[in-house]
Amino acid sequence: MNIDTAPASMLERTAPRLLTCFNPATGARLGEVSVATPADVAAAVARAREVQPQWAASSFAQRRAVLADLMAQILANIDEICGAIVEDSGKTYENALLGEIMTVCAKIDWTRRHGERFLKREKVKSGLLLHKKGWIEYRPLGVVACIVPWNYPFQNIYGSLIAPLMAGNAVIIKPSEVTSWSARFLDRFIRESLSRAGFSPDIVQVIHGDGETGAALVRAGVQKILFIGSALHGRHIVEGSAATLTPVIMELGGKDPFIVCEDADLAQAVPAALGGCFINLGQNCVAAERIIVLNAIHDRFVEAVTRAAGALHQGVPSAPGVVDVGAITSPAQVCIIDSLVRDALAQGARAVVGGALPAGGGNFYPPTVLVDVTPEMRIAREEVFGPVMLIMRVSSDEEAIALANRTEYGLQATIMTRDAARARRIAAALECGGCAINDFGMCYLNQDLPFGGVKSSGFGRMNGRDGLRAYTNAKAMLADRFWFSVPASVFPVKPTDYARARGTVRLLFARGWRQQLRALRELLSPPHTFQADRPRQLP
Repeated sequence: MNIDTAPASMLERTAPRLLTCFNPATGARLGEVSVATPADVAAAVARAREVQPQWAASSFAQRRAVLADLMAQILANIDEICGAIVEDSGKTYENALLGEIMTVCAKIDWTRRHGERFLKREKVKSGLLLHKKGWIEYRPLGVVACIVPWNYPFQNIYGSLIAPLMAGNAVIIKPSEVTSWSARFLDRFIRESLSRAGFSPDIVQVIHGDGETGAALVRAGVQKILFIGSALHGRHIVEGSAATLTPVIMELGGKDPFIVCEDADLAQAVPAALGGCFINLGQNCVAAERIIVLNAIHDRFVEAVTRAAGALHQGVPSAPGVVDVGAITSPAQVCIIDSLVRDALAQGARAVVGGALPAGGGNFYPPTVLVDVTPEMRIAREEVFGPVMLIMRVSSDEEAIALANRTEYGLQATIMTRDAARARRIAAALECGGCAINDFGMCYLNQDLPFGGVKSSGFGRMNGRDGLRAYTNAKAMLADRFWFSVPASVFPVKPTDYARARGTVRLLFARGWRQQLRALRELLSPPHTFQADRPRQLP
């Protein structure tokens, strides 16, 4: 994801440690937000470290109660939350509700239902140690830092804190400075829920600032870092975390392929492609950034999406239902989108919808459909993070797979086909962290599935069992199974120890009853009859 700092025209320092925030759709000034200095960051981490043991000692029932209270607050304040999101990000009310609030509620609901099952003590087999019992304890790490971008102001905060919180950690969140205005109070819901349950609200803290603040948080001695953002910024986070060997989860950029086979149902493929490209104006890490279409269906697909995309209404989302798509959140992102589109047009691509900055200016870029896009173009390789549908023609499944894998990214993918076996075959060959068949983006909404990528799209996983356990120390435990113990005597070494050990290893692991019988005979023989095998001549 691109999280470039906004230019001074929209986000400027008006005084030491202050950021002035603006509505990206209207340009209206929203107000100022204080910037956390490195000293402020250190103090926040110290407070989190002090109160975390109280939360770590809480029961799963108490944690579920806090999440239930949080859910109730969100449901009671939907309109207020959506209004804050729209005002600060420029997106529509519909996207704020379905793309952010619904996703957060799904995550809270899943965590309440299943969190304890994946975090409680887990019994495991003891293997060869029949006299022992083993188990795994998933213990909290301590303080977790979450550094998140601007594209989903509410979801990025709550979607990031729920798993580490359920696992018993304290959480410090640093949202993007671009959406600081809404973030300044969105954390109040979880802080109020914690307080009502008798816990310190400092178990969750939101701090504001720019890159300097984020760098200070990385170096502040937390136990784990979640970073959601661009690959470029992710590399800086990893470099900073290396100084303290702090483990990180990286959810980075994407250039997701959307493969349309010739047997795809256009009534299903076209709406999915429109959603993949234009939901939140493409400001989405899992946006369908490359629409790869088989020859036989290419022209019909282009005709259908051209008609549908051309009918979308863009403008200021002043109320629900007023526009289909709103504004670009970051002013810097408008420049990036326009640069990539102009370069593609200069290289031979054609815009059948949109393709240019609107005459009225502002923080807008229109829904755009580009055809005749080739793999060599910058726009086919670099993350656009904007409302641009790139359509690329291929002649076979093999060509589609090769093209899909031809980027540094590997986050998610979509395959549209009526042939289930074909879909699974293509999906198996794609280099990505997840793949949806005949739908777009639903892997993230399914909270049972792990979410993340490969290559430059990052490492580590969010969501599901793996996302919960990522914020724990999986502590291996072994103890006596019976009231009496079986001592393991190793010293002093006796002349017969090696031969007995050799027979034991052969008995345990030899394949075939003849070899096992030979090993048993060795073990039952008197010690003085053991003979060492003749050493083989090593090459």
